[in-house]
Amino acid sequence: MSYLKLKPTLKVITLSVILLSISCNQKKEDVKTTTNPQNTENILLSEWTGPYGGTPAFDKMDIADIKSALEKGMELKLKEIDEITSSNDPATFENTIIPLEKSGADLNRVYTYYGILSSNMSSSEFRKIQKEMAPKLSEFNSKITQNKSLFQRIKTVYNNSLTNPLESDQQRVVQLTYESFAMNGAELNDKKKKRYAEINKELSELYTSFSNNVLADEEGYVTYLTKEQLGGLSESLINAYAKAAKDRGQEGKYAITNTRSSMDPFLTYSNERSLREKVWTTYYSRGDNKDQHDNSKNIAQILKLRKERVGLLGYDNFADWRLQNRMAKNPQNALKLMNAVWPAAIARVKEEVADMQAIADANNKKITIAPWDYRYYAEKVRKQKYDLDSDEVKKYLQLDNLREAMFFVAGELFDYKFTPIQKGSVPVFHEDVDVWEVTNKTNGEHIGLWYLDPFARPGKRSGAWANTYRSHTTFNGKKTVLASNNSNFVKPALGEPALISWDDATTFFHEFGHALHFFASEVRYPILNGGVRDYTEFQSQLLERWLSTDKVINTYLRHHETNEPMPKALVAKIKKAGTFNQGFATTEYLASALIDMKLHLADPSNIDPNTFEKETLTELNMPKEIVMRHRTPHFGHVFSGEGYATAYYGYMWADVLTSDAAEAFTEAPDGFYDKDIAAKLVKYLFAPRNAMDPAEAYKKFRGRDAKIEALMRDKGFPTTNP
Repeated sequence: MSYLKLKPTLKVITLSVILLSISCNQKKEDVKTTTNPQNTENILLSEWTGPYGGTPAFDKMDIADIKSALEKGMELKLKEIDEITSSNDPATFENTIIPLEKSGADLNRVYTYYGILSSNMSSSEFRKIQKEMAPKLSEFNSKITQNKSLFQRIKTVYNNSLTNPLESDQQRVVQLTYESFAMNGAELNDKKKKRYAEINKELSELYTSFSNNVLADEEGYVTYLTKEQLGGLSESLINAYAKAAKDRGQEGKYAITNTRSSMDPFLTYSNERSLREKVWTTYYSRGDNKDQHDNSKNIAQILKLRKERVGLLGYDNFADWRLQNRMAKNPQNALKLMNAVWPAAIARVKEEVADMQAIADANNKKITIAPWDYRYYAEKVRKQKYDLDSDEVKKYLQLDNLREAMFFVAGELFDYKFTPIQKGSVPVFHEDVDVWEVTNKTNGEHIGLWYLDPFARPGKRSGAWANTYRSHTTFNGKKTVLASNNSNFVKPALGEPALISWDDATTFFHEFGHALHFFASEVRYPILNGGVRDYTEFQSQLLERWLSTDKVINTYLRHHETNEPMPKALVAKIKKAGTFNQGFATTEYLASALIDMKLHLADPSNIDPNTFEKETLTELNMPKEIVMRHRTPHFGHVFSGEGYATAYYGYMWADVLTSDAAEAFTEAPDGFYDKDIAAKLVKYLFAPRNAMDPAEAYKKFRGRDAKIEALMRDKGFPTTNP
């Protein structure tokens, strides 16, 4: 049975929460805090200057300017909206939609700096400003989405386009714009509009509070070790932990910070079970420590307000409202997919735990496998079953080489060339950031710039992500792309290479897939650079597959000391173990996705998030040896904004597309480097962005809908057809 035959409606850009999903969970870094001298023009509002079509003035970014820049930017955009609505001419695409697409250029430049200060370079000073500005930004967005005159003009253009269709991309722009306003209360009466705006304002404050609470627990809890407590850890990891301690004024000790990139390898290799439990508990208790940073009340209130807000629009629950314009169409279809995979996932966990317990018993450990044991004993099972040592694999995964491997793949598939920009010639916001120019290999055309910020540091939110400082458009003069990838790899000691795990290397390729999606854009209008949430992860998930291709392995995976290529025997072991630990990986993810959906389908009147999480997981028969990938109290995807609320399932929906598309390459004459399939990949799956219906785009690429069977084969699960 195909799960992707649903005809999705178009992507909605939720204007009222554009900024609310920007995470604010960071700490102070080296950002200038001097004020602008002599009241000169605020640099954050200024046009970008310099080569490459102009670039952000990150070297002049000043926290003290952010508030006034936001306020001025909002004022300027509202004036632009007034110019649209004051026209006495009948509403048309040219006099309404085009100026709306052009509006807010000044404010968008400010948002670029705001996003960096929030995600990459936060400080206590910035967070105070962010807390103050969040409700003001919400009110500003409401002034636009609830502007009667503006919406009436948009509606007129929309209605006219139904009988007199525009060009295909213009038609999509009109529908996207109309649906965006309609879904956000533009047709409500004045009383309901007022309450709708009040709810958005309250939510903006709650999202900020949620994010800051998580950050406080990430920054506030560090586990320090002595030399005697390092059993099982590699030399490179020990050196990295020593550097982390030194950076925090604890020279001579070893710091396990409260982030996934620091926690994960410790739980995988440390021989100290009690310390593993401590590090595990600290990490999974973020936002759940029954103190001033506890997120339970925030979550409960967020759920209530979301339900009330969509109720004003006539929806029974938040999930029905949110998913109407996604590929899944409704929560029932999303749950159908998740429920099809869940039984196989937890059944595999049972097998994995049995293998682990056997090893523990054989070594007379007299323990029962607990969550803080899973990674540790999974690694031992990997060695026993596949003779595969993750630490040995890591020696061939140098960050610099992996970056070059990504460039190679981009050259093969997209005809791109990446050339390093000399330090200092393009402004950056931190010394760790490097920049490359992206050009077309064949004709030398400038495509854009790629910024890489690879390492973890205080003031930078956890995880990995990609974003754009400038997106491709052509309707108002061609704009080239400024895209970035941001990671949180543990920074190595001076003079040592950055070695990362296979999972981290996969994530590196994943996020680069998002950047390539930005660079490949061929759209005219800004709104078309958006995407459908359960589709936009597909392109990046697909790019992960090139990491394990022979051309990448044989050329770029080289030993960090000898420079010898990865031995064929080790490569064979990696590929043989391709479906290893899929029970853990799938279950921890699906548990989070299911809780996300079920929380938003439940009655939030008297909800206790922790109790709901516990009882729901029990009903799902969640294995006791595993915890959700993102427990509710720190589930930033869902509660620091609305980007992934009831949409975390989207990674699995996209995974169905990914597995199916990957088989198109394996069936091609030249495999993953087949030029014909690559050309269709770029033409239909990358270049259109949101200018084409996702289901239609995929069918043009594959010749049919995607099916779940490919996903089940990928994971090594039974290929049943539920």
